[in-house]
Amino acid sequence: MPSNTHSLFPFNTFGLTQQADEVVILQRREQLAELARYPGPRLVVGEGSNLLFTAPFKGQVLVNRLKGITVTDTGDAWRVRVQGGENWHDLVCYCLEQGMPGLENLALIPGTAGAAPIQNIGAYGVELSRFCEQVESYDWRSGEMRHWSAAECAFGYRDSVFKHAAREHLILSITLRLPKVWQPVLGYGPLGELGEDVTPRQVFERVCATRRAKLPDPAELGNAGSFFKNPKVSQAEGEALTLAWPGLPLYPAEGGLVKLAAGWLIDQAGLKGTSVGGAAVHQRQALVLVNRGGATAEDILRLAALVRERVRERFGVVLEPEVRMIGAEGETHLDEALACLN
Repeated sequence: MPSNTHSLFPFNTFGLTQQADEVVILQRREQLAELARYPGPRLVVGEGSNLLFTAPFKGQVLVNRLKGITVTDTGDAWRVRVQGGENWHDLVCYCLEQGMPGLENLALIPGTAGAAPIQNIGAYGVELSRFCEQVESYDWRSGEMRHWSAAECAFGYRDSVFKHAAREHLILSITLRLPKVWQPVLGYGPLGELGEDVTPRQVFERVCATRRAKLPDPAELGNAGSFFKNPKVSQAEGEALTLAWPGLPLYPAEGGLVKLAAGWLIDQAGLKGTSVGGAAVHQRQALVLVNRGGATAEDILRLAALVRERVRERFGVVLEPEVRMIGAEGETHLDEALACLN
């Protein structure tokens, strides 16, 4: 049943006081047939940890709270089926406690299991696509369940088929394959200091400590994590940039490209602490935009545009938001959202 309030404040970690025409909590699959008859725009959210509501939502917001984890031993791996409303970090902890490592690099990423495939979440050299075997979704148009193989999910850097078909499909569950032969991934940042005899628990603890030191807790300071994607450029462009900026971190990317550190670019552009209204670039991690208290969507949008422009002027690199922007009727983008303000 619809909730008694249409406020979106509890369902976005930016802490914005946007509204929706209707808010429904999904707890049972039996609700789906009735919910599918809703005639207007629909948005599915988990914990709202990667969303920016740029305007009041003129439709139904469906909050996925489907729960349950089942594990199957396949001999050489564990197959873990997770319902979409399960908290992602709790899942990482559960797998580690059950002696099923692999997800530890992805610890403390906010959000739900059902949201994880949409962005193909990733951190410290590991992405969800490394373990995702299958995604189960509900097709709002046909009313049927669909099972997507990893190949059909079309995973990319913070991208998937679901990101572009969010209105058509609700992710009900994901199935992960965790190999029993564990291989640590230690190529990023402080993980490289751990050494060859590292344990999954040590990787988990280092990831948690690093994230807590760098990233603000949304419960204390409204934010949606990394606001911008790390941009990818050609090898030649990367080399030219490092000649001009010797400290610029470069990471290999697919297709012969290299990945730049967006946070470093923003920091070097002198933007840490820069504010627009109640929104600011975080003092410790420039990749994060925060709500210092009372920020509006307009404050965050204008700050994001300022950051993008300053980085473009200084480095010739255009940053692309990682945060999903939701307008009055669904997915939007930074320029479109800005245009709606004028």
